[in-house]
Amino acid sequence: MPTEQMNELGFYTLAGAPESPRELIAEVAEAERLGLGAAFISERLNIKEAFTLTGATGAVSDRIGIATAATNHNTRNPVVLAAHAMTMHHLTGGRFSLGLGRGMERGSKALGLRPITTAQMEDFVGLMRRLWAGELVMGHDGPAGSYPALQLRGVDPVHIPMTLVAFGPNSLALGGRCFDSVVLHTFFTEETTRRVVHTVKEAAEQAGRDPASVRVWSCLATIGDHLSEPARLKKTVGRMATYLQVYPDLMLRTNNWDPALLEPFRADPLVAGFRDAIDQAATTDELEHIATLIPDEWLAASATGSPERCVEAIRGQFDIGCDGVILHGASPTDLRPIVDEYRRTRPIGVFDDLPANPGGVRGS
Repeated sequence: MPTEQMNELGFYTLAGAPESPRELIAEVAEAERLGLGAAFISERLNIKEAFTLTGATGAVSDRIGIATAATNHNTRNPVVLAAHAMTMHHLTGGRFSLGLGRGMERGSKALGLRPITTAQMEDFVGLMRRLWAGELVMGHDGPAGSYPALQLRGVDPVHIPMTLVAFGPNSLALGGRCFDSVVLHTFFTEETTRRVVHTVKEAAEQAGRDPASVRVWSCLATIGDHLSEPARLKKTVGRMATYLQVYPDLMLRTNNWDPALLEPFRADPLVAGFRDAIDQAATTDELEHIATLIPDEWLAASATGSPERCVEAIRGQFDIGCDGVILHGASPTDLRPIVDEYRRTRPIGVFDDLPANPGGVRGS
């Protein structure tokens, strides 16, 4: 008998730096055995190219929802992205959501691309909707670019849910205005999570949409104490340290953290001289040192400890307004005791109307 599918829970496949993308095959199979509802796929321009990974996930799965979270809209022609999503929609029987993100400005510039703006993403969503509706788009000239003619030939109109990975207030409001689901950032405090969920839902309402139709996914670092200490350090301290390497000011501003508390981290010779991502390259000894530089309360916005404690933290995300929780930073195998405990105490009937598609509307 198939395991009960819990569409309110998701995970990121190929978390961290996998040795091979083939690890995805076993992860997705284990996720379906556990009953996890959605597989989220982040894109890295190495062995984690999103189109290949989404196709593989769709081919080896039967029930689980799938979302890119995220790719960037400006790395491929709109028709290529629209065709990919249409192909995935039919391959998976409607389980796929195309997920986009703003990305980092310096990354766009390094590729010779313009930094992504809110206006570009909103214009691009409109293009996708029109192409999936079967329209011939002639002479488009807008923030997303200029295109003489865009069309998907020989396809029937469909609605494909779109997901936005959002951080700042403009992106969060954009998610509420025109996306079907929003994925939040890791290590958001309870106060921050309440606030950003309200931002998304309020923007949806102001745009004349039903706020309940926009699913907001918490991205909760979920690192149980059944894992080894080196693994826990990498997935908590290492991950937070990497965020503080890349966009420290945004993390602090969003969570209303005191910038003075970041100074020991910034001034530390090891951190200042570290040229790679800390969570990818730091040794256990280095992570133990870096842990002394990060305030404990900054790492507290996570699910850690026993399976019971982790499940308590997961339930807390629903209590403060989230519609789904991504158990971030761990493989399905790592998550097994936590998911088993969650299933044992799962509230009856509360999530029965959630579809597998991460951007799908309740009851659809």
